[in-house]
Amino acid sequence: MSLPEKIVVCGAGGFIGGHLVADLRRQGFNDIRAVDKKPFKEWYQKFDDVENLVLDLQEKEACDKAVAGCEIIYNLAADMGGMGFIELNRALCMLSVLINTHLLMAAREQKVVKRFFYASSACVYAADKQVNPNLTALTESDAYPAMPEDGYGWEKLFSERMCRHFSEDFGLLTRVARYHNVYGPHGTYDGGREKAPAAVCRKVIEAKLSGKHQIEIWGDGHQTRSFMYIDDCVLGTQSIMNSKNVTMPINLGSSEMVTINQLVDIVEEIAGIKLERSYNLKAPKGVNGRNSDNTLIKKLLDWEPSTSLRTGMEKTYRWIYDEIKAKS
Repeated sequence: MSLPEKIVVCGAGGFIGGHLVADLRRQGFNDIRAVDKKPFKEWYQKFDDVENLVLDLQEKEACDKAVAGCEIIYNLAADMGGMGFIELNRALCMLSVLINTHLLMAAREQKVVKRFFYASSACVYAADKQVNPNLTALTESDAYPAMPEDGYGWEKLFSERMCRHFSEDFGLLTRVARYHNVYGPHGTYDGGREKAPAAVCRKVIEAKLSGKHQIEIWGDGHQTRSFMYIDDCVLGTQSIMNSKNVTMPINLGSSEMVTINQLVDIVEEIAGIKLERSYNLKAPKGVNGRNSDNTLIKKLLDWEPSTSLRTGMEKTYRWIYDEIKAKS
């Protein structure tokens, strides 16, 4: 594939965006613009050999500046976090609709944009498909009839439709991936926005370092999820973006389903410790069960995320451990 004139990664100061910029650089792309709302000191990864901009992409003028001259647009920008954030900040999550809307408008007006990627979420799936921990894996058609995660899921589903209609009405080539619980190094692990893998790693590390061998688990521990390692996410994102035949929203996630209790088991094994567990049934816990059906991505791309949870969690644990030790 020939190198495009310029790539912009929106949300580049975040977890997935930072890894995407890093991977594009490794491949030899040398005209990259990285955009995020956060000040530079809060970016998870920042590279001096790319064009770094601090812009609030909820504003149309900022989106115009972000995509100016770009042929390839990756939109990973959103105000979001784990269940502890999205269940308590539904209005803030909904306001992210301004980001994708204004980026699509700016992309259309540019007239040089060749491809537009939107990072959606498994939170678009209907709640009544996720009430049983021992669920059937979610296929792409399970998003309708619509009953997504309140706030965050509705914003994602609406933005998917915006991408579809900008393609149909204006000829803008769009690609949409529904991310399933991405984790790995260089991400949030405290402060309220972290997701389950990072939160469990932090809690186990703190218990080990403090000598207080206890851990609080949100929910009853029987809720099920699949977790996708960041390297698989970055590879899958680019494969979907560059594909000719992935023209619909598609699952991007691991199909290795575990309970939260099993996730804790894995991290305890990595840490070489066993903890006394308590269960906070009043804490945000999300749906009872969610897993990715990868039939479509295997059919269209002959690929699916394959990093085992044990392998990915060990890398994640080691990074978070070093971060916590460095701060202590």
